[in-house]
Amino acid sequence: MRRSGAGHEPENGEGPVAQLSMRHPVFGGFILHERDGAIVSVDFDAGEAAAADAPTPLLKRAASALERYFDGDALDETLPLAPAGTDYQRRVWDHLRAIPRGQTRTYAEVARAVGGSARSVGGANRANPIPILIPCHRVRAADGLGGYCGSSEEGWGLAMKRRLLTLEGAAFGEPTRRGI
Repeated sequence: MRRSGAGHEPENGEGPVAQLSMRHPVFGGFILHERDGAIVSVDFDAGEAAAADAPTPLLKRAASALERYFDGDALDETLPLAPAGTDYQRRVWDHLRAIPRGQTRTYAEVARAVGGSARSVGGANRANPIPILIPCHRVRAADGLGGYCGSSEEGWGLAMKRRLLTLEGAAFGEPTRRGI
């Protein structure tokens, strides 16, 4: 089963999509997609994914960056990313990339920073095609975790969000105020 924040195959650009599958013992499988020299999506893969025939240098670099991240290093902010989305979604995603490792923001705090509502920020997070590299896991509800990768129910998505925030040393368990 494939899961991504966007819930669809990469749509950005005109060129062919190259992909690379990787597996981490704690965080599971991932499929990274590149088009026209930029990462366009990261899918979570619950099964065994086939490796690309000839991974590009960028895909190798992105996979290495994720491995280092899972080992405790900061995200590589120099990776070229080209997420398909609306202007508003890209504005939210740019803001998410500026949230430091180990910190979180509420949906309302992000909404105040970029404009719009907490609900629209949640929608942009849900549509994020490049989770982890665009760290939507750093956004939470004011009274709890909120959702992750389109799921607000207890299960795979929230378990992954907890693992990522724990890896980063982020405090996320205590409610700060009511509402989103």
